[in-house]
Amino acid sequence: QVQLVESGGGTVQAGGSLKLSCAASGIIFSSAAMGWYRQAPGKERELVATITSGYLTNYEDSVKGRFTISRDNIMKLVYLQMNSLKPEDTAVYYCYAKTPIATMGRRDYWGQGTQVTVSS
Repeated sequence: QVQLVESGGGTVQAGGSLKLSCAASGIIFSSAAMGWYRQAPGKERELVATITSGYLTNYEDSVKGRFTISRDNIMKLVYLQMNSLKPEDTAVYYCYAKTPIATMGRRDYWGQGTQVTVSS
């Protein structure tokens, strides 16, 4: 059974920092592409950052230079370091995994989400 469990969300003032963590189980973590998405109230879920199995990273334009995604293949963790937070970063943040091989027809997995609130 695949599980992605996020932690580290909370409330912070604008300009502050938070670090999100996602613990993965049930997948070959080192082979999976990992990512963070977010969904603000009334908006669609959007990509924030991704990291491949080869440690290549990609960021949504509005977070470039402020957020950093990283992974620890030994501990099966993926992180999102968020600095210089803005009120528009307020959203539920979801951990995402995409495996190279389908299991029971599935390659995409999501965590339950963690709330990040940035006050002005």
